[in-house]
Amino acid sequence: MAHRINDKIRCKEVRLVGENVEQGVYSIEKAIQIADEQNLDLVEISPNAEPPVCRVIDYQKFLYQQKKRDKELKAKQVKVVVKEIRFGPQTDDHDYEFKLRHAIEFLKEGAKLKAFVFFKGRSILFKEQGEVLLLKFANDLEEYGKVDQMPLLEGKRMILLMSPKKKTK
Repeated sequence: MAHRINDKIRCKEVRLVGENVEQGVYSIEKAIQIADEQNLDLVEISPNAEPPVCRVIDYQKFLYQQKKRDKELKAKQVKVVVKEIRFGPQTDDHDYEFKLRHAIEFLKEGAKLKAFVFFKGRSILFKEQGEVLLLKFANDLEEYGKVDQMPLLEGKRMILLMSPKKKTK
């Protein structure tokens, strides 16, 4: 969000706030003069207020602190990783066990899991088999994660979504 500063502020009077200033409503010329006397900038903080609120600060320092604050907030955000596991409608036991071990690892790492059965060509006739496979998969992963979305057919894919269980301390 760009702020208007000094001469860019277009209004007759402003409410002045900040350190080392007498707070109150001033004409724009007087407010700019007060900012100049302190070798600082007059920055419009709240343009929609009546009259607009301005602060006497060092604008570059203000921008730097705002950028730093935004960076800290971004660092605290949790990044959600979604791992995908793909099955065919007739996945045999060995492949199933192999994919199950991977799924357990993904859930232990805290990643969300998207397991799906992909139906090619006429294999869509086996959609019950695909649903049974995904339900068995969800059942086997019950102690590591919880089901967010039960098996749902979307086009040629039947999708199951799972998220990791919260670690109890």
